[in-house]
Amino acid sequence: MKTLTDLAKEQMKAEPELSFDRSDIERRIGFPAGQFTAAGPLLSFLVGLILTVAFYGILAMLPPSDFVDMFTKRGAVQYVIMFFSFWSGMILIVKHSKLGLQRKALGINLLPPEDPGFVLTPASAEQVLESLFRTVDDPRRFLLTKRVHDALANLKNIGRVGDVDEILRTQAENDEGVVDSSYTLVRGLIWAIPVLGFIGTVQGLSKALGSFWGVVSHANEIGEMRSALQGVTGGLATAFETTLVGLVAALAIHLVMILIKRREEQFLDACKDYCQKYVVGRLRLVAVQEESKE
Repeated sequence: MKTLTDLAKEQMKAEPELSFDRSDIERRIGFPAGQFTAAGPLLSFLVGLILTVAFYGILAMLPPSDFVDMFTKRGAVQYVIMFFSFWSGMILIVKHSKLGLQRKALGINLLPPEDPGFVLTPASAEQVLESLFRTVDDPRRFLLTKRVHDALANLKNIGRVGDVDEILRTQAENDEGVVDSSYTLVRGLIWAIPVLGFIGTVQGLSKALGSFWGVVSHANEIGEMRSALQGVTGGLATAFETTLVGLVAALAIHLVMILIKRREEQFLDACKDYCQKYVVGRLRLVAVQEESKE
């Protein structure tokens, strides 16, 4: 009987149907990859920074307008808001790509297609594990195949079908926690973006009030006052437009995050159904033990 180490060596020689290193968006270009659907720490940050520079480079080539001024003449806060927005967007794009890769594991058929009555026992589990290692380059990098691998690899130490079901339920809860924690950074950035907008508002109002006080204190004629009021209106523009950009960006990112999170929840439910149908539903541990006693 082949050991798991032998199976791992064999699957390294053949090209598996599902390869994490060849298909993952981060691993393909040499960046460290996050666990399952989580975005790694480097790729989204660098691409978000590049997109921010490119965005302001494009604005610099455009003719002067209120739209350009809204992003380029409202202080440093606006630049940080745009960087956080592009960074958050890239995290969600990476997660969307990684979720698509994880969903491909649902199409894997580990059970013999020619035997619809195939039963999982500690002996036949080795056959399924062989199929798993031939199909996936690293089963532990895919959420679904990790559950199947861990359940079948410990099948000899399990006495009842209910024990396998309990193990899979525990793994499902752990995976839900891992997936939920992958949104921590995005949630933090979504919180920070409107806060930065309010900081810009405070700065703009402070500038406007300071300018207004200077106008009232020193202007002696209507013409001087009209000219000096331009500084007041500039401060008010900074106050309101930083808040506007921050709120719109946070709202857009939050809506996209909800859509992707919903798809991940549906994927987790599909993984539960897969394990129930192809693992728990095919187990016959008690019957095997009774036969061995006879």
